[in-house]
Amino acid sequence: MSVKSSESQPSRGEFVALMAMMMATNAFSVDAMLPALSEMGQTLSPEAPVRAQLVIIVFMIGMGIGTFFTGPLSDAWGRRPLVIACGGIYALGALLAWLAPSLELILAARLIQGLGASGSRVVAMAMVRDRFSGRAMAQITSLIITVFMVFPAIAPSIGQGIIWIGGWRSVFLSFLIFSAIVMTWFMLRQPETLPPENRRPIRIPVMRAAFVEIVSIPMVRRTVLAMSCCFAMMLTNISSTELVFEQTLGLGAQFPLWFGAAAISALIAPMINSRIVMKYGMHRIASLAMTAQLVLSGAYLLALKTGVLPVDLLLPYFLWQVTIFMTMGLSMGNLNALVMEPLGHVAGMASSLIAAISTLLGALVAIPASASFDGTQIPLVTCIFGFMIFARIMLSGRAYDTRRSAA
Repeated sequence: MSVKSSESQPSRGEFVALMAMMMATNAFSVDAMLPALSEMGQTLSPEAPVRAQLVIIVFMIGMGIGTFFTGPLSDAWGRRPLVIACGGIYALGALLAWLAPSLELILAARLIQGLGASGSRVVAMAMVRDRFSGRAMAQITSLIITVFMVFPAIAPSIGQGIIWIGGWRSVFLSFLIFSAIVMTWFMLRQPETLPPENRRPIRIPVMRAAFVEIVSIPMVRRTVLAMSCCFAMMLTNISSTELVFEQTLGLGAQFPLWFGAAAISALIAPMINSRIVMKYGMHRIASLAMTAQLVLSGAYLLALKTGVLPVDLLLPYFLWQVTIFMTMGLSMGNLNALVMEPLGHVAGMASSLIAAISTLLGALVAIPASASFDGTQIPLVTCIFGFMIFARIMLSGRAYDTRRSAA
């Protein structure tokens, strides 16, 4: 059911496209950078080229920090002012990164860019809740996510094309242009969706109480840690895989195509999950997906270390990449739903805090994991194997009552 039927609102199709583009700003900001990492590292940090991976991780840290505040601020100020303000912050970060003469200044600019990106990430879904409810909201959300998920598959190819035309610095300029297009579309076509009478002032005690509840409920605490491990797995993989293609496999030019092909599996996993989750439950599916990833990563690691599989063989690495995207698709949505079960009374605040905590923890863990790259696949596979061991342990024990049909 639509919550707001004003004629000033864009059509459902335009609304879906606009919200998807707002969310895609984040995916574009990460995945379009990937083809530039090797050249950026060699240019700005020749003594330690692996440091270029930090442009991905620092962006996510900024987004995690911003997520703490964007939800409550949009509830207090309204959706439009926050989106526009965050769009300006994002554009400033992109501009500073384009002009920055050193890696350190680029990292500072990427932190600013991540802070700005948190607005579109959180507020897009809040605007969906403002306009729609019930099954209509679920339908719109699914459409937005489907459109959004196309970007991880195509963004590296777009980034590679931009680099061929204007060099790796021009990728930062493309972020500025993309943001300007989306923000102009938003300001011209999308009115405010949260009426003044429905706005809520920021209440620090409520935020503090929600945080205390998150860390005090064993099931919630353990699930958030498992989510953080999943996020660390994906972020470590994303920041390292271009270096694997460039330095280990010798296929740097082909990286966007293979990465895009693997990312398409991220579209398949949610479709599979939607068909089986009612029968098997969120906890069981996420646990089985992580167990499978743990076993596959362990077997792959053993094969690499014993020489059964050469470290420069493409096909096994590509198939392993597919399993990572599949694991994310079968885990993160289920874990998000699972962790919110006991927090319905503080759902909005809890959702913002959980996203921020899991993003920050995952990004901080990914920093040393990504820095361990030594020119082979082995450190990457080892880290992901370790993440899955810890995540699987977190999903075990009395904190989870697997007899409940909902979980």
